[in-house]
Amino acid sequence: MQQPLDPQEIPPGCPAHGNVQMYGPSFGADPDGHYAQLRPFGHSAPVDIAPDVQVELVTSYDAALYVLQNPASFVRDSRRWNALNEGRVPADSPALPMMGYRPNALFSDGAAHARLRRAVTDSLATVNEHQLIRQTQQSANYLISQFSTDVLGQAELMAEYAQPLPLLVFSDLFGCPPEIGDRVIAGISGIFEGTPGADEVLGGALTELIALKRRRPTDDLTTRLMEHSAQLSDEEVLHQLVTLLSGGTAPLAAAIGTSSALYLGEDWQVGLPVEDAVSQTLWNYAPIANYAAHYPTHDVELGGRLIRTNDPVLVSFAAANTDPKLTDHREQLSAKAHLAFGAGPHACPAKDPAFMMAVTAVETLLNQLHDVELRVPFKSLTWAPSPWSRSLVTLPIRFTPRAVPQTSGQARSAGSSAGQVPQQQAAAVPLSPAGPSRTNGGVAPQPKGGLFSRFLSWTRGE
Repeated sequence: MQQPLDPQEIPPGCPAHGNVQMYGPSFGADPDGHYAQLRPFGHSAPVDIAPDVQVELVTSYDAALYVLQNPASFVRDSRRWNALNEGRVPADSPALPMMGYRPNALFSDGAAHARLRRAVTDSLATVNEHQLIRQTQQSANYLISQFSTDVLGQAELMAEYAQPLPLLVFSDLFGCPPEIGDRVIAGISGIFEGTPGADEVLGGALTELIALKRRRPTDDLTTRLMEHSAQLSDEEVLHQLVTLLSGGTAPLAAAIGTSSALYLGEDWQVGLPVEDAVSQTLWNYAPIANYAAHYPTHDVELGGRLIRTNDPVLVSFAAANTDPKLTDHREQLSAKAHLAFGAGPHACPAKDPAFMMAVTAVETLLNQLHDVELRVPFKSLTWAPSPWSRSLVTLPIRFTPRAVPQTSGQARSAGSSAGQVPQQQAAAVPLSPAGPSRTNGGVAPQPKGGLFSRFLSWTRGE
């Protein structure tokens, strides 16, 4: 008679253990180890992306390309999702905000997708490259000014720099007035943090922004979307703005944080440019780790595994980019052959601006704080336990603190190009609405308004 297996002898990922869980502290502590557990399954594997939510996760580079570039067999409309339609997905599942249907280009197919995507790509194409660099530098300079006078010469770079920087740039690109920009940032930040009511805050702010641009159009991304020949409704404009915010801010924050950590890390080769750190981040630490749910239009065999019609197939950009079959000859590939920005008809429409913003953010940090360094080794940094994003939880740095400026009315300049940023001086004001200001050992009076209001006041020298 066969003896029962000792649970300790059952390999993780074996059906006796159930699906590999791609979430929680264990996953955050070792994402790469989890991907290694899945590779014996072949091109894809069944995983739990959230409690009681099973998906097929593609871990092979070639299979990921096949799914992403085959819209006839794999579509994005999540209203097809079998388990959701059958009531097998918990109503409070954290997978629903990420996978549930929204009327935007990300969840559309065919002619509907082409129409929405054209409006987004055409509007983004009007953003001037030099203007975007200046906006990124100016936002970076402002944020650095808030922590650079810390008497201990210490800061937490994720919360104080990498995360708020894209939010400032996007609020500026959208043409937000101060108060609406504050609520846009509060709303999208709250959604990422799981704050109750954040959806309503963001929706209300963007509704007001769209109404404002209907009355008074200006030269900004919101107005260009509204005036595009695709003739988007106000609701469609709102959902495309939400897509740009969610797809452009959190992944960019992750890229800025990881690229900064790599460049400052103990294993970085001195003399290599910042661009190499950003490229290495996109290859080895894909900011969007596991996402892009597709639904087969028919039963399909993927690497020997049969996937049923309308069962969700997610792409692990993180696992595909580090596929051992690929890394053996990755030196022969283009530096841009990674899948961090996706591929096929749903590839990121702003991959070049995103890369440029990440490079500019890291370069500005290095220019402003010449002796900045990590307070812990790179390998000791911890990753967020989310399956969706590969992002550092914290990024502690140290530097020589700047002297506290005597006045706050000096004009600010963003500099002329990435890598050539003049030193800035500004009065210290707090980064978050609730937190105290950083000063030379004291607490400054709270300025009015949220992050975007304070940023705009700083740019005007107020």
